[in-house]
Amino acid sequence: MSVGLLAPVGRKNGWQLAEYAGHRAPAGLRHPLNGARWDADAARDDLRGYVGQQLGPDGVLIIDDTGYIKEGTTSAGVSRQCTGTSGKIDNCQVGVFAAYAIVRGRALVDRELCLPKCYIRDRERCREAKIPDELTFATKGELARNIVRRCLAVGLPAVWVTADEA
Repeated sequence: MSVGLLAPVGRKNGWQLAEYAGHRAPAGLRHPLNGARWDADAARDDLRGYVGQQLGPDGVLIIDDTGYIKEGTTSAGVSRQCTGTSGKIDNCQVGVFAAYAIVRGRALVDRELCLPKCYIRDRERCREAKIPDELTFATKGELARNIVRRCLAVGLPAVWVTADEA
């Protein structure tokens, strides 16, 4: 899968990547995303450790939020909210992300999905989206603080943390 994502393929969809890898159909490439059971937080933790080892010390932890415009209402956290993606209030998901950057390279190392108050109050909708009952509302700033704390707690060697006004 990772070789395909780094491949010189114009469009990085399942069919194009499968063809590049010599497969007749994309089912095998899609399995890790659609069918496999895995712990996303454990994968994040492994990646963060790997990034710290490979890129080394003196990096900068960069925090930023971004929105993903959505047409429906079934994706987790979707509601009408402000997003810089469209520059207005739109039906979207919003996430807070952390990247680790150093002269030798950069990588995404953490993420949190913003769940608006109107969404988190609708417990049935949360259950349908497989959002745990114990999850509560948090602002983007609180999500960012949690991300920074996690990164520092596991020893990601960041010398600076930067973010925009959000």
